[in-house]
Amino acid sequence: MFSSLKVRISQGRQYIVDLRKASPAGFRGLPVIRATACEAGCTACLPVCPTGAIALDPVRIDLGRCTFCRECELACPVNKIGFTNGFKMASDTREGLVVREGAGEPSPVKVSQGLKQLFGRSLKLRSVSSGGCNGCELELNAASNVNFDMSRYGIDFVASPRHADAVVISGPLTKHMHEALERAWLGLPDPKFVISFGACAISGGLYADSPELDRGFLGRFTPSLYVPGCPPHPLTFIVGLMDLLGIQG
Repeated sequence: MFSSLKVRISQGRQYIVDLRKASPAGFRGLPVIRATACEAGCTACLPVCPTGAIALDPVRIDLGRCTFCRECELACPVNKIGFTNGFKMASDTREGLVVREGAGEPSPVKVSQGLKQLFGRSLKLRSVSSGGCNGCELELNAASNVNFDMSRYGIDFVASPRHADAVVISGPLTKHMHEALERAWLGLPDPKFVISFGACAISGGLYADSPELDRGFLGRFTPSLYVPGCPPHPLTFIVGLMDLLGIQG
């Protein structure tokens, strides 16, 4: 027993007390676009971006496409683009994921009064991996571990769609997973909503041009929350949900 207590004391407090104030070391997160002027005619950042997330005149980055590979930062001759450890990147609109020069964090998630009233004290989620690499799924699992412990806010994953209030979609939405996703969605009781988790789910990511995708589902059901990343950080996911539901923490 004493050995166990020594181990526990040496570990300290493992959970993050205030998720919104966390500072994840080593995390490559929110990009910044500095006021530094681009060199005349320079397009060095465009060809190195694997997903076409960058646009010019003015420079802007679509977090819904970005894989956070840092190739644009390395290619830029004037150090205009950089990456921080900022994790507050979720948005309740697709347009809110676009980072512009001097804009700082993306548009903050607005509290949905309807969702707050329905799910502000208890939200059950069903995860559907629609052809992903399993990176996003690992981070979704981590959201429930002792460090992040999203259950303390009444947010949990459930095994059956019939027990869920929202579906969390990861992966690029392949044809092979089309029927499974549709059935999972139909199994959710009303009211319900959609969350897009990761670049693949939001835009198709690296596989956006693949003929093996069927993204019609998101054409019919607009997500209430977009969680960018490749894969997203658990903090991006949980804090985004807290903001959407008006949970203070």
